[in-house]
Amino acid sequence: MRQQANSSPGATATPKPRTVRSMSSKRDPAPRAARSARRPDLAARVKARARALRHRVDRRDAIIEAVREANSSQDPRKVGEWLVRQAQEWVPAPCWVVVATDVNGLPNVLADIGLGHGHNPSLWSAANWAMRHSMEFFSGNLAKDPRSGPGAMGSAIAFPLLSRNRSIGAVVALDPAPSHTAPSMGPSVVMGLRALLEPSAIALDNALSLQKMEALSVTDDLTRLNNSRHLYNVLRTEVKRAVRNGRALSLLFLDLDTFKQVNDTHGHLCGSKVLVEAAAVIKACARETDTVARFGGDEFSLILPDTGPDGAISVAERILERMRVTRFLADEGLSVHQTASIGVATLFPESPKTAEELIKEADMAMYRVKAAGKNGLHISQEGS
Repeated sequence: MRQQANSSPGATATPKPRTVRSMSSKRDPAPRAARSARRPDLAARVKARARALRHRVDRRDAIIEAVREANSSQDPRKVGEWLVRQAQEWVPAPCWVVVATDVNGLPNVLADIGLGHGHNPSLWSAANWAMRHSMEFFSGNLAKDPRSGPGAMGSAIAFPLLSRNRSIGAVVALDPAPSHTAPSMGPSVVMGLRALLEPSAIALDNALSLQKMEALSVTDDLTRLNNSRHLYNVLRTEVKRAVRNGRALSLLFLDLDTFKQVNDTHGHLCGSKVLVEAAAVIKACARETDTVARFGGDEFSLILPDTGPDGAISVAERILERMRVTRFLADEGLSVHQTASIGVATLFPESPKTAEELIKEADMAMYRVKAAGKNGLHISQEGS
């Protein structure tokens, strides 16, 4: 309507130009580089927060609050998420990360704010140094810092997480831009933050230990597959899901054919290694959605969700073929052949079974293979 009011009758409307303001206008935003240059670097942010940080760590109830909040969950990830939120309040950095050792003793990112793929060299340079030395790490320019690894850049702060006189992780602040000077905190602030981090580290250590115990409780010590307890729990859940969703569910029950001969000929240590190698073969033949377990002795089982007889047979045949061509105990200078007998049982929604009934059917099918000469598979037909 505004265009018509400004046009004379009968005249052709002239389209407005795409650029409506001069590029030299003072109201235009400054170039990104200029804006970045005006942004306080990490060292400046730490300095600006020094008084507030000192007041925070000097509060009488600060440690009590840290103990209460850090112990409010037994989930390591939630403890880590609380820690990064706290750290962001201490110093507003572009990136805060909590690193902690996992159930295998390896350091991993537990929680973060603003972490990108390009931060990894910087993160691990700061975190590993702090964890290894159980000391705070301050660097204004990681690219020139002899403590840094290849590819590290920007500036960083790292606090070790110490629990019972050992380092279990680190809290790390990263800025992709270097600082003019190394970030610095006064001794009283550093000691105060150590005191605040200690109950958090202990809470995290307890949560990680609980997680490890739970993992071990469902894991076979030798093969690192799931154990029979976990198999039963998963199978009961999958049976209910299959019936509810109207989908088939299959179970494989597998027994090594000549395992006793390995023990008798080469000893129990070699027998244990055969079990480990066989577990790796079976695991490699399974799909990501399958649950693989050591049932006991030289018996293994696989739960195959959303899988009918044809799919189960494909997995079983893949295992049989891989077992036939694998040379076991090659690292011991031996070439042991090992085959398997596999029983297959399938639950159909229109004919529901319990987890125990499904295991019994698969077990009986496996013994049918044994009776027929081993090294094969048999499909259960309602208990046959």
